[in-house]
Amino acid sequence: MQHDEHDGHRHDHRSVTASPSKPESMSLNCLALSATVHCLTGCAIGEVLGMVIGSALGWGNVQTIALAVFLAFVFGYGLTMFPLLKAGMPFAVVLKLALAADTASIVIMEIVDNALMLFIPGAMDAGVTSLLFWASLAVALLVAGAAAFPVNRWLIARGKGHAVVHSHHQH
Repeated sequence: MQHDEHDGHRHDHRSVTASPSKPESMSLNCLALSATVHCLTGCAIGEVLGMVIGSALGWGNVQTIALAVFLAFVFGYGLTMFPLLKAGMPFAVVLKLALAADTASIVIMEIVDNALMLFIPGAMDAGVTSLLFWASLAVALLVAGAAAFPVNRWLIARGKGHAVVHSHHQH
């Protein structure tokens, strides 16, 4: 049975308009927010883990940020891939879906997040036991999510980004 809606969300994301006066735009905004939070979760896990490891090993800013960015991509893609792999989809297909769904969002989040961490005085040198470090990271991640939201919304409205993965989830 073909259907366009179930569980309160749409499958034909290309027909969702960006007009705030239309009810469909709320579905688009909700889906974009969900995609952004999903991506931000993976980025946050990778960022925190990378910062903690880099700090614990006494690494400099460049090495720590490189590790944090790498882990943000690993966890960002992983959160998309795991449920699809668990559902029995082939790895090559799942990898292509994750790359299509998450790359733009992760890139934006990582650029904004790490730029802010470098910009906030003392944030990178504060260490993981410091309130300055954690407050700076929280602010940086929230701003990064806000920066990625309009891009995710734009992609989903055109049937790209998380709309691609969304169309493959189990019914």
